[in-house]
Amino acid sequence: MKTPAAPNLVAPVDAQLPHLETFARAAEASCFSAAARVLGLTQAAVSQRIAILERSLGRPLFQRCGGRVLLTDAGQQLYSFAQQIFQLHHEARRQIAGQQVPPTGELLLAASSVPGEHLLPALLAEFGKAYPRVYVRVAVSDSMAAVAQIERGEASLGLVGRTTDNPRLEFRPLVGDELLLVVPRGHALCRRMSVSIRQLADYPLVLREVGSGMRHCFEKSLERAGLSLAEMRVALELGSNEAIKEAVLRGAGVAVLSRYAVQRELEAGRLRAVRIRGLNCRRDLYLVLDRRRVLAWPARLFLGFLEKHPLAGQRGGSSTAEAVGQG
Repeated sequence: MKTPAAPNLVAPVDAQLPHLETFARAAEASCFSAAARVLGLTQAAVSQRIAILERSLGRPLFQRCGGRVLLTDAGQQLYSFAQQIFQLHHEARRQIAGQQVPPTGELLLAASSVPGEHLLPALLAEFGKAYPRVYVRVAVSDSMAAVAQIERGEASLGLVGRTTDNPRLEFRPLVGDELLLVVPRGHALCRRMSVSIRQLADYPLVLREVGSGMRHCFEKSLERAGLSLAEMRVALELGSNEAIKEAVLRGAGVAVLSRYAVQRELEAGRLRAVRIRGLNCRRDLYLVLDRRRVLAWPARLFLGFLEKHPLAGQRGGSSTAEAVGQG
C-alpha cells in the first residue's frame, strides 16, 4: 500500500513580504533619506529594500515628486496592511509575553502663532502625560508658512488660522476664535463699548504681516463690509502677537488680535477690548493635513487625542466667545 505523501508545510519563498518596516518609514517620511536616518541605514540601502519589495509584489509602491516620494494606489493598500501587521505583532507581545510596548516616535507639527502659542502648550502637556515616549517638535510661524510646511511634507499636521484652495489639503475645524480691537489704558477709545468701522479708520492700526491668518480674517471682514485695508491707517506691520501687544501698550496704535492672544492682558486690565460695529471678526482655527501622505503612528495618536479634547468639540467663533468670556 502506497503511503500518502506528507503535505508540503514549507511556505513559498515569497510568502513573507520583505522590508515592511523600511517601506512604512519611507511612506511616513515621504523621503528615502529621512527614512534612512530613522532606521540607521544609508539612502542606497533604503532604495534597494524598496526595490526588492516592489519586485516581490510586481507593482510600483512610490512615485517620485520633486525630491519627495508619495505612495501609489498599491502603496496605499500595502501601507494599510502593514499597519495591521504591526498591530498584530504588538498584540501578540502583549497577550503572550505580557509586554506592553509604549508608543514611540517623533511627532512633527507646524502651527501659526495663536494655536502654537496659546493652544498647543496645554494640549501637548496632556499629550505628553499620555504618551511620554513620543518626542514632539513644533515649528511656529504664520498660517501660510505652516501650510507650506504641510505641503512639503516637513510636518505631519498643522494648526492654522485660515484655509487655502489646495485640493490636496484637508482642513478640519478645531476651535472657534474671535478677533478683537484692543487699546491700552487711557486711550481715547478706552471708555467706548464699540466703534464703527469708519471711526476705526481715524486711528493708527498695528497689524500682523501678510500670510497671517489673523490679517487674512480681518481683511476678509472688511471686504464683507464693503471696505478695504487701504482705507485704514496702517501704522505698523509686525511678525508676532507679542510684538504687536507691546507696540499697542507703548502707544503705537490700536490692534485687531485674537481673543486667545490678549486674554491675559484683558484680565489684568492692561488692554481693553472694543467691539467694531458692522464687522464680523469670528473665525475657526483649523487642523490641516495632506491627503496624499500617510500619517505616522505618533500623528495618528495626536489626532485621536484631539478628538477627545474639549477644544475639538467647539465650532464657530460665537461658542468660543461665550466659553472664554467677553473682554
